[in-house]
Amino acid sequence: MERGCEVPGPDEADEPPEPVVYDAHWRGERRTAIGVAALLLALLLVVDAGLGRLTVVRGLAWTGLAFLLFVVLLPPRVSAAPGRLSSRGLFTRRTVRTDRLISVRWVDGVAQRMIVCDDDGHHVEVDPNVMVRNPALWRRFDRDARGSLERGLLLCGGTAIAQLAGRVGLRETDESPSPGETRPVS
Repeated sequence: MERGCEVPGPDEADEPPEPVVYDAHWRGERRTAIGVAALLLALLLVVDAGLGRLTVVRGLAWTGLAFLLFVVLLPPRVSAAPGRLSSRGLFTRRTVRTDRLISVRWVDGVAQRMIVCDDDGHHVEVDPNVMVRNPALWRRFDRDARGSLERGLLLCGGTAIAQLAGRVGLRETDESPSPGETRPVS
């Protein structure tokens, strides 16, 4: 039998591949980043023109400043597929194999981050709020992380995953009313 010409079994052919899950709130955050940068640019150009000091060089400087603000405000787009977690910024893309995780840890600073590392040495930084706001993304990541934990690969990070699971669980509980319960619309 020739390699690479194997026909999938009936169970494998019938199962559709699991879809990639994206951060559902990223587009709104991108719109906000564009809007804030555009508003700053418009304000700077109007004020400069009103004072009679607008030149091509100053206009380019204000455009550069507005673009820099956009780059700072634009969050990375997080996605998860079976066996991987990706974070794509404006100029970079990082991916880890979630079925081969070795470390998950918190980094505190101005904004809390979760750093996820795989056994190939790749790492991804993710805002934990992205997972909290997107239960489908969390479930995809959690399923693969638990597999790494069960296989003994994930040596550092069980506590971080449990803490995040608690935050996701609390949010899901807060947002979904129990059967028969009605909540006032605000």
